[in-house]
Amino acid sequence: MELREGQVAVVTGAASGIGLAMARRFAAEGLKVVLADVEPAALEKAADGLRAEGADVHARVVDVGVREQVLELAESAYDTYGAVHVLCNNAGVGSGAEGRMWEHEPNDWKWAFEVNVWGVFHGVQAFLPRMIKSGQPGHVVNTSSGDGGIAPLPTASVYAVTKAAVVTLTESLYAHLRAEHARVGASVFFPGPHMLRTGLWESHRNRPDRYAKERPRRTPYRSLDQWEAAMRAAGKEVAFTPVEEVAGFVVAGIRADRFWLLPESGHSDARIRARARSMLDRSNPSYLENFILD
Repeated sequence: MELREGQVAVVTGAASGIGLAMARRFAAEGLKVVLADVEPAALEKAADGLRAEGADVHARVVDVGVREQVLELAESAYDTYGAVHVLCNNAGVGSGAEGRMWEHEPNDWKWAFEVNVWGVFHGVQAFLPRMIKSGQPGHVVNTSSGDGGIAPLPTASVYAVTKAAVVTLTESLYAHLRAEHARVGASVFFPGPHMLRTGLWESHRNRPDRYAKERPRRTPYRSLDQWEAAMRAAGKEVAFTPVEEVAGFVVAGIRADRFWLLPESGHSDARIRARARSMLDRSNPSYLENFILD
């Protein structure tokens, strides 16, 4: 897809982190941007910042897990700009689950699935029919993660399961678009190749009351800074990928019509090969050994 001035990009989870970086990059390419996020104050700050940089911005407070709100987002975007060319289903949360899987609270699963999986599906249903019907070139980017999308991360199993679902959802979407001979492409996006400074670590701040924790956590939530400090104390340095670099990778992938927006990484490639080899050999998943909990 050729990105041109005047086109319209919709980004969910756009008030900070990867979402804001993508919106800023689309604006720099001359696109009008629709920002959607669940945090009103952060969304207003992001929108004001982009407008100060000269961007044409439309912002809406949206909980992507609520179907009606995503449908209203689509109506608002089309009412404002008349078209949508790029859709980035990027909003995501951690689950807050702890302990063994059989100890997890059902609300941890319900909340994570509502945002990370249903949020993507809601976006597809709200926008794709009109994007296809327009006959104009378009593209959908669904954000997954190497932690689940490539191989399981048992230490964050709920999150990993949702991100694995996003991969299969997007593969199926790609096949459906091809079957329709649509001018809309699809990509599944794995941010990286290193750690990213995003608000995912503090996603519990936006947890809705309908999915409240049923019992107090045994351990307090840990911020990214606290996690990084603990890793350094253990003698392990953590590499970070700038979100601006990630946004540029997405733009290049859309232009090239690449399905797998997967940055080159020896670590990721090794995980892919190990998992595929285990499946082909019908052997037990030894690639999980580094994640087995004591």
